[in-house]
Amino acid sequence: MVRNSPPEGGVAELSLRAAARRAGVSTAAPYRHFADRDALLSAVAAVGYRELAEQMAAAHPAQATPEGLAAVANAYVRSALTRPGMFRVMFAEPCDPTDPERAAAAEAINEYVESLVRQVFPDVDPEPMAIAVWALVHGLAFLHLDGKWDASSPKVVTERVDSAVAAILEVAGRG
Repeated sequence: MVRNSPPEGGVAELSLRAAARRAGVSTAAPYRHFADRDALLSAVAAVGYRELAEQMAAAHPAQATPEGLAAVANAYVRSALTRPGMFRVMFAEPCDPTDPERAAAAEAINEYVESLVRQVFPDVDPEPMAIAVWALVHGLAFLHLDGKWDASSPKVVTERVDSAVAAILEVAGRG
């Protein structure tokens, strides 16, 4: 039920009853698992973070390289554009920050990005560089997702992401 919860029509449509209807269960069933809508959103976000982490990991080779960083960045943006409802639940909706499952799944992505940064930028402090890399890629995802930049051509989106990653690599002396 959680995996299918984010409606593509928007998160405003998400309720425990609507999630139950989409899952094909009784409208009372979700209340056995979730106290309220925020608990459902936190569970949905946790699923999304885990799926995003899998997609990012699948995009990069075992040893991180500057090219691998661009591949991971593109996987992140593709994930946002492929599942906008899920992406918005993960990043645009208030979720319970104390929910352990959601917090652990989000932290796993942060640790993954820091690990990549340590490998690609061995001579810089990994924490602020990971913040910069994630902020750049996240901004690219939302600029495309929100229609500020045209996302109709996957090739153009990939070129934009590659160019932005190349710029950060150049500034850091790795390009």
